Amino acid sequence: MKKNLLLTLWVGLSLLLMAALPAAFNPGTVPKVPAAKVSRYLYVATPGVRNYLEYGGHGLLVYDIDNNYRLVKRIPTYGLADNGKPSNVKGVGVSLATNCIYITTLEALQCIDLTTEKLLWEKKYEGGCDRLAISPDGKTIYLPSLEKEHWNIVDAKTGDVIKKLETNSGAHNTLYGPDNNKAYLAGLRTPTLGVADTRTHTVTKQVGPFSAAIRPFTINGRQTLCFVNVNNLLGFEVGDMVSGQKLHQVVVQGFEKGPVKRHGCPSHGIGLTPDETEVWLADAYNQRMHIFDATVMPPRQVHSVALRDQPGWITFSRDGKHAYPSTGEVVDVKSRRIITALQDEQGNPVQSEKMVEIHFNGKKPVQAGDQFGIGRVL
Repeated sequence: MKKNLLLTLWVGLSLLLMAALPAAFNPGTVPKVPAAKVSRYLYVATPGVRNYLEYGGHGLLVYDIDNNYRLVKRIPTYGLADNGKPSNVKGVGVSLATNCIYITTLEALQCIDLTTEKLLWEKKYEGGCDRLAISPDGKTIYLPSLEKEHWNIVDAKTGDVIKKLETNSGAHNTLYGPDNNKAYLAGLRTPTLGVADTRTHTVTKQVGPFSAAIRPFTINGRQTLCFVNVNNLLGFEVGDMVSGQKLHQVVVQGFEKGPVKRHGCPSHGIGLTPDETEVWLADAYNQRMHIFDATVMPPRQVHSVALRDQPGWITFSRDGKHAYPSTGEVVDVKSRRIITALQDEQGNPVQSEKMVEIHFNGKKPVQAGDQFGIGRVL
């Protein structure tokens, strides 16, 4: 009798307990855990137009992309010239492998932790620094000297020099290929674009010659085409990186060349939309970005966007929806309309040729864009 009673009580308690268990323990009704919210920010390094502090002061200005580019904060940065004033920012890049953002000035390369926002190191290099390029795996930096004879190949974690790559070309703009195996080196004293094998850190090929020395340039994702600004040209030229030959010269129609404030180059700034359907080109004298249909060759001029000042650079959001000219406007790529403009804490206009998009999951960076408008069709 007692055994039967105990058994009955045990069965009853078991049924009650099972009924009280949350639905999470029932495989058929497991509640979905909401995906973590990823926050998207635009990091703008200043002074990003020469050393002009009136365009945003000194620091990293962080804008909330999904809140109409509202200024979120200013992160202090370093890089002072010998006179104690902020030095020109020459480039900016991100490594997810090291969790850091890197800024070059005329004199040095600084590494800032993206989570703590603290400076980890700042190092000066022989010949100074120009616009850096970081490998897609985040481990290696191609750091051009300041228009001198060489590039320093740098370990992204430590800042140590791996190799000094001599080109005698007036080291300047640099791109890392999306396959991690090539870097593209443009010097101010040569009309050819150097191609370096990043496994051996040696120049293996030249593309061109183009009609003059190469200024800003971009590449498609498959690394078969390059689009280059050259001195004295309001327009751009196209090169075949497989054959090494120049293919086309594209001249802006309907606009004249004129004196420019900076760079001494009519078109200083060029980018491919991430889907590679359009080329966007800077026109300083006319204060415009000219847009070209890149689905045909040579690309065909289709539209122009008027800006508030003379542009000297262009890049795009990772999703390709927004264009970022260095004059600080945010342009909707599809409608080609200006949707907002970057401002500092006092509402003053911000301009910079050095900006990069970073996505965070909490405090951890999980994706990053690039300071260059490169194609992303692989």
